[in-house]
Amino acid sequence: MRSSVSERSLIIESDDDDDDDHPQSQPSAAATRRRRSRRHEDGSGSDSDPGSGSDSSSPCATPRLPPTASSYTQQWPQSYRQSIDILSSVQSPNLSFLGTPTLSRLSNSFITNSFRGKTPEIISNLVKPLLRPTTSDDRQQQQQQQQEETQKSSHYLLPSRKPSLQQIPEDQKPLLVAHEVSPYQKCSYTQAVVNGINVLCGVGILSTPYAIKQGGWVGLVILYLFAVLAWYTGVLLRRCLDSKEGLETYPDIGHAAFGTTGRILISIILYVELYACCIEYLILESDNLSKLFPSAHLTIGNLTLNSHVFFAILTTIIVMPTTWLRDLSCLSYLSAGGVIASILGVICLFWVGAVDNVGFENKGTALNLPGIPIAIGLYGYCYSGHGVFPNIYSSLKNRNQFPSILFTCIGLSTILFAGAAVMGYKMFGEATKSQFTLNLPDNLLVSKVAVWTTVANPITKYALTIIPLAMSLEELLPPNQQKYSNIIMVRSALVVSTLLIALSVPFFGLVMALVGSLLTMLVTYILPCACFLAILKRKATWHQVAACSFIIVVGVSCACVGTYSSLSRIIQNYT
Repeated sequence: MRSSVSERSLIIESDDDDDDDHPQSQPSAAATRRRRSRRHEDGSGSDSDPGSGSDSSSPCATPRLPPTASSYTQQWPQSYRQSIDILSSVQSPNLSFLGTPTLSRLSNSFITNSFRGKTPEIISNLVKPLLRPTTSDDRQQQQQQQQEETQKSSHYLLPSRKPSLQQIPEDQKPLLVAHEVSPYQKCSYTQAVVNGINVLCGVGILSTPYAIKQGGWVGLVILYLFAVLAWYTGVLLRRCLDSKEGLETYPDIGHAAFGTTGRILISIILYVELYACCIEYLILESDNLSKLFPSAHLTIGNLTLNSHVFFAILTTIIVMPTTWLRDLSCLSYLSAGGVIASILGVICLFWVGAVDNVGFENKGTALNLPGIPIAIGLYGYCYSGHGVFPNIYSSLKNRNQFPSILFTCIGLSTILFAGAAVMGYKMFGEATKSQFTLNLPDNLLVSKVAVWTTVANPITKYALTIIPLAMSLEELLPPNQQKYSNIIMVRSALVVSTLLIALSVPFFGLVMALVGSLLTMLVTYILPCACFLAILKRKATWHQVAACSFIIVVGVSCACVGTYSSLSRIIQNYT
């Protein structure tokens, strides 16, 4: 049984305010405090004690999940839902509240939700506002917070049931603002589509012309096949989420399908995929900035760093402080530019070919069998969004729209992928590089716009991509070591490790093919089918079993062939 929690944490976690409740059904503020005090003395835990008849009969009480359902969110990684929601959200932060009590509450709400199961001492180090408040109310809140920090406590932040705001004294209720309601609780059709496209249309679009070069024109069939299978496996994830109460994320599905082992393995795969994306960001920055400033270098004594190494280190220095931020809402807003960046990149590519007279004269090859395995990995990487789709589904107002939303996201993304692939390969033919921005003429303004847009996007996304992994590692730290200084060290170490790998394997296209062949095949195609069969095998029809079996065979075959080919090419670059 969990220990009692402070009213501050209860306020943060409350998101239900039933306007239809009758006043006589609510306990008085004094009675509420006396009941909490008695339970604290008895060590009985939060207000959600199953033996409390008054709480269970309250009309505003949130029903408790069955033990089997609530247990999904109480195991590592507990921070997955909140960290991935921030990664995929494109809603604008309310900058007008900067430096006011509202910013403090917003930051507290996000960090508290993100660090479920951690002690108040840890949260207190992470939820401080970036600017010092000046009002008397805020000084009182700071004093109360300092008093809580001085108490030696092992209490958990999450009560087993969310209390209503109406159970809290009027003078202690927070000032509610629109942004304090979690964005994933009010996600419309359009917002979900934009979130989905923002996840799918990342750096993968830059390598689609290179994928045609590797596999030939016939290889485009692989892109369309992967799109159809990705939509189907996304629908399977929805079926898995609906199969049991309490499932919200991909790790939850793995838990329901294969127990704790499945949850841990799927979480590790998802986090490694995010980690690999951060490596790709650094390689991309190094390549494109070197194109803009090819003569840049840094000399330290007898050591000279060429432009690629210099810009990789410079990018790391720039993005590292963003991983220390307490409130990532601004970065989440800026990362929405991923959709704009992808569309703008395709427009610039078309402009260079059609308006600036580079032309679309190259015919290319119809089929290149030796390069098909690399093309498989590159096309597969384009659909690496399934780690986020369960979160998008859980956030919808109308969950029945999810298949249509998924179809729209994947359909529009595929149009962008195919458009960039065809135009890039028609323009540059066999000279196509791993990123089409590297082929654009240096003397054109449009080329500079495309390159700078490509450079700016990963800088805003890097912190959001690495934070889920960082938070999962921070959960594993001993409670007495979960200090803000240690958290900064963990995140800094992760950033430095991505730099070292990016410098060791500076092959953008081959690394992308490796990630797409190994990790994306697992996350997008193999695991959704395996989880569906494990959870709903008795309810699945014969054609669903046949489809899942077919996708698993295709996914395993592509993973084996693509991974072997990518690793072989990488090794060849060293020999």
